[in-house]
Amino acid sequence: MMKTAAASAVAFLIAASLCADARAQSLAVQRILFVGNSLTTANDLPGLVEALARAANGPRVECHVVAFPNFSLEDHLNSGDAPRPIAVGGWTGELLHQGPSALPESRALLVDYVRRFDGAIKRAGARTALYMVWPAAARQSDFEGVKTSYAAAARAVDGLLLPVGEAWRAAWRRDSRIELYDRDGLHPTPLASYLAALVIYQKLSGRSPVGMPETLTSSRGARLLVVPPVHTGLLQQAAAEANASMK
Repeated sequence: MMKTAAASAVAFLIAASLCADARAQSLAVQRILFVGNSLTTANDLPGLVEALARAANGPRVECHVVAFPNFSLEDHLNSGDAPRPIAVGGWTGELLHQGPSALPESRALLVDYVRRFDGAIKRAGARTALYMVWPAAARQSDFEGVKTSYAAAARAVDGLLLPVGEAWRAAWRRDSRIELYDRDGLHPTPLASYLAALVIYQKLSGRSPVGMPETLTSSRGARLLVVPPVHTGLLQQAAAEANASMK
């Protein structure tokens, strides 16, 4: 279980350098800092984002992770493990992990701690963005509340919204049988992590996820994930739909 009701959301920071001209971007290395918990590390989401960048032959992406089980944004702020590398800077983007935050009191906490991080993020020359996650399987009626909370937090800091939870719903509209929850009813399956990586990579690169490869490999050529062809197009279209619906 998470330490707070808002313990599995993610705020994602994208530096102003992402807005540089395409030629400069083509030579750049995008250094991304993930700050989160087990929803970040499950199925090696950062590694999947790196693999998508390699497969797309775009700018190289290097992902670094500060993540501990059950940590919320409050925990990271208090421990100092996230604020220290944020203050050092040098990141193209920084991804912060918090939670579903569907209830009004959880929404208030989410907005509060996103604002607390946002000052340091802006001083480091980056932009805050919110990684909208999903509610537990037992609380699927909270999807709309999660959406409302993350949209509110993004507006509060003029941040970017990464609508992964909305991509889940877009996938289910195409095939209600696709398995996105793992056995514990909270963590993502490999298919769901692929979907999250598609959403994130499209926001990083501006490239459509449609047509991305179904096999992702590490920098050493090891297979990280093979998505069944029957699901590949569905997940790619769901990611594109979610990003288009919540710009």
